[in-house]
Amino acid sequence: MYITITPQKLGSNYSQSAAGFVDYLEKENQLPGMEKDHEFFFNQKEDGISPEVVIKEIDTNTAKLKKIEPKFYSITVNPSQYELKKLQNNSEALKQYTRELMKDYASSFNREINGRPINVNDIKYFAKIEHHRTFKGTDFQIKENQPHATKIQVLKNEIRKIERGEMQGNIKSREQQIFKLEREAPHQQNGQRIVQGMFKEGNQSHIHIIVSRKDASNSVSLSPGSKYKSSEVEMNGKMVKRGFDRDFFYQKAEKTFDKTFQYQRNFVETYQARKDFIKSPKLYFSAIMGLPASEKALAMKMLKETGIPLPPVIPISKAQLTVKLIKSIQNGILTASRSASIGI
Repeated sequence: MYITITPQKLGSNYSQSAAGFVDYLEKENQLPGMEKDHEFFFNQKEDGISPEVVIKEIDTNTAKLKKIEPKFYSITVNPSQYELKKLQNNSEALKQYTRELMKDYASSFNREINGRPINVNDIKYFAKIEHHRTFKGTDFQIKENQPHATKIQVLKNEIRKIERGEMQGNIKSREQQIFKLEREAPHQQNGQRIVQGMFKEGNQSHIHIIVSRKDASNSVSLSPGSKYKSSEVEMNGKMVKRGFDRDFFYQKAEKTFDKTFQYQRNFVETYQARKDFIKSPKLYFSAIMGLPASEKALAMKMLKETGIPLPPVIPISKAQLTVKLIKSIQNGILTASRSASIGI
């Protein structure tokens, strides 16, 4: 489960409307043949919410916010293939999980409204399920295919120059080279070289959530980007609680999923394990080695599927973990899991 929380940020200034982001979330509904599978927005109590309603509700819930402050936050929930398999590609199950997840989100605030803790009814949000993803330039498949892509582009440019009479050469020979490079690219999907923009095969369902910066009453500012986990500060002569505990939220989100769907989470799937690796790769790999055989095999399979570079043998000492290898694996884990950061 990879969860990211990012602030509303478009360019150098904050947009005064959520329209651009909502339009972006409607992109999948515009694909050919999606008429029957149209996904509407939903919130804690309602389904079938139109994008126009979402824009209006978010845009009018910004009392006393400055132009330089975000008006909303985006939460992206990315279940793994293993988690999605457990759900059997069920949109209703994803909705159910989203509504439970937002209870966890609310409880992660160290805030009070009228003397009581924040609850999910105080959160103004709208969520949407998407079922497709495309390969991006940051995906390891694209990066590792890039040398082949570069050579192919050079050959294609040469063919165009030959056709225009700008250079001499054999077009057929270059076409054969291109065909060979296409086949030799390390990452293929359905017999084709994986390129940026190509739809990813398999179940790619994920959830986008747009959350208003202000609470449902439009009177209290609730920022998950707070640098404080839990503290109190004096305001207008009163002690006021503040803060958002991101670690609590991410860990609770996993536990909620596991409990709701009776999911048996592997060690490497946990948010805590990914954090532990950043702190101590040696202890991380030692923990993997200590797993029962079947769980260890699944752990290694999961790591390999993320594109994280693995050592030929599990390191058991710091000497075996070179600086280059540590950075390589750390970058892989950070790329695969952005849940350790809010992006602020």
